[in-house]
Parts: sequence; C-alpha cells; structure tokens
Amino acid sequence: MKISALTLFPEICEEFLNLSVIGRARKEGIIDLEAVPLRDFGLGKHKKVDDTPYGGGPGMLMRADVLHAAISAQID
Repeated sequence: MKISALTLFPEICEEFLNLSVIGRARKEGIIDLEAVPLRDFGLGKHKKVDDTPYGGGPGMLMRADVLHAAISAQID
C-alpha cells in the first residue's frame, strides 16, 4: 500500500514515520509511506504555497492550484 503525505516540513515527518509501528511496517515493506515536500510545487521565486483568505481576516490558506499540482503528481 502506498501512502503519500503532503507537507511543508518533510524532514519532521520523516522522523515521525520512522518511529514505532509505522517505522517497523516501513522497514518490513508492508507499507510504502512517503513525505512529499509541498513547496516543490509552490509558485514563484519563493515557492509560495499559501495565500490570504478571501475577504481578509487573520491566517493563511493553502493555495488550491498548488495542492492540485501536488496531488496530480502523486496520482501519475
């Protein structure tokens, strides 16, 4: 079974994925779990992956076009 986790922090996820039951399952080849760096699909010079919410307000939202590109790359 292949599982891909889209993340801004793949290094942190890799550390977590090597622990406990998940880590043992990966080592034994039961599951294929990978942390995919979302910033690889970011836009522009700074690989931007987020934007301000429509209508303003606090916080940031992930860009739908970046998520679409990342998910499409995993399906192919």
